[in-house]
Amino acid sequence: MINKIIPSAAEAVAEIGDGATVMIGGFGEAGSPIELIHALIDSGPKNLTVISNNTGSGHIGLAALIENRQVGKMICSFPRTANSKVFPELYHNGEIELELVPQGTLAERIRAGGAGIPAFYTPTSVNTPLAEGKETRVFDGLTCVLEYGLKADFSLVKCHRADRYGNLTYNKTARNFGPIMCTAATTTIVQTRKVVELGEIDPEIVVTPGIFVQKVVEITNPADESKLVAEERRYPW
Repeated sequence: MINKIIPSAAEAVAEIGDGATVMIGGFGEAGSPIELIHALIDSGPKNLTVISNNTGSGHIGLAALIENRQVGKMICSFPRTANSKVFPELYHNGEIELELVPQGTLAERIRAGGAGIPAFYTPTSVNTPLAEGKETRVFDGLTCVLEYGLKADFSLVKCHRADRYGNLTYNKTARNFGPIMCTAATTTIVQTRKVVELGEIDPEIVVTPGIFVQKVVEITNPADESKLVAEERRYPW
């Protein structure tokens, strides 16, 4: 019997070790798997390469993972946002690496990695510092930069509903990078607000099929990241 349900976030992330490459879903707080991230902080792997849209907010979630000196390199589009307090300081002190990727390019690199496409050309970043040292070609008079697909050892994703097969649906824009990150990782770990019985999710509305998901943990009352940031909370508590 296929059953991908894991009893706790701690057990779900236990196999993530030092030096792993981890994709973390979320667009700001929307879709951020904060409980999985906090479990990863508790388990303590070091020198992670994290692929995410940004670098977290305040001192919780991804920002807390970075602050705990567990991330050696960030691959992201927005390393600094309104509530970024941790990453900018560490980066300017030379304590963490950054690979800056335009957001559309980041999404396509992840999608390509999941689809088995090793690389692609895009006009984005041509004649900017982000294109320095990269191969270029001209297509119909348009100069394009070669970008490589991204894959990861693990992805941490948040969804709205899941069944024990790992079929997922998302809550509106909280979907963001989740579906493509599920396809691009060797092991996909998902936190869901609700685990439902088989058949409760209409196959026509499944966004991520269970074939791309290895572990599911139910978090019925996920943390409100904005509230925690506003309260200036820190993790570990």
